[in-house]
Amino acid sequence: MKYILTKKFEKQFSKLSNRQKEKTIGKIEVLVSAEVDGSLRKHCLHGKFKGAYSINVTGDIRAVYIKSRKDLIKFVAIGTHSQLYK
Repeated sequence: MKYILTKKFEKQFSKLSNRQKEKTIGKIEVLVSAEVDGSLRKHCLHGKFKGAYSINVTGDIRAVYIKSRKDLIKFVAIGTHSQLYK
């Protein structure tokens, strides 16, 4: 499976600490390679992110993505729970 990052995601990602960036890259690689991993805590979203999914990067950091096609994931946002869902 392939993935792309939106400009918004890249801007939010650039503000993360180096450790958070490393964790994010690792979680994205797990999602892209297997997509079935309990540590990701993947779940469907509603509200302003209706139709999107979220994965757990760290205790409070979430990455939001949309399945554009069967073989393509588009990451649209990343941040803390309160930043994303306020």
